[in-house]
Amino acid sequence: MLQAMNTGHDGSMSTGHANSTYDMLSRLETMVLMAAPLPLEAIKKQIASALDIIIFLSRLRDHSRRTMEITEVIGYQKGEIVLNPLFVFEEEGEDENGRVLGTLKRTGNPLVNKLKARLRGVDIE
Repeated sequence: MLQAMNTGHDGSMSTGHANSTYDMLSRLETMVLMAAPLPLEAIKKQIASALDIIIFLSRLRDHSRRTMEITEVIGYQKGEIVLNPLFVFEEEGEDENGRVLGTLKRTGNPLVNKLKARLRGVDIE
């Protein structure tokens, strides 16, 4: 998957199972390490290069599945993959049936990597 995403063909999408966006990065690192004995730094750089956005979904206590976070992958710095949360789910309570109430809210962090959006005619400003 990572090799395909790093070949210059934009538009790849994949799913993974983890408890957070940071956990997903650790899972990806582990999966690559299980397949090939590569240096961890090389794996992290490849992940940071391959991924643009992570959309994290979770099943809540009412058994509904919600988008909990939309995070931009900025790059690789000082041995770590740098994430930029753009939207996070804010819970506002429950209704009378126990359904979780809440909305996905903007964090205020600006999108850093705007080039791909601009190349496709999307105005970020």
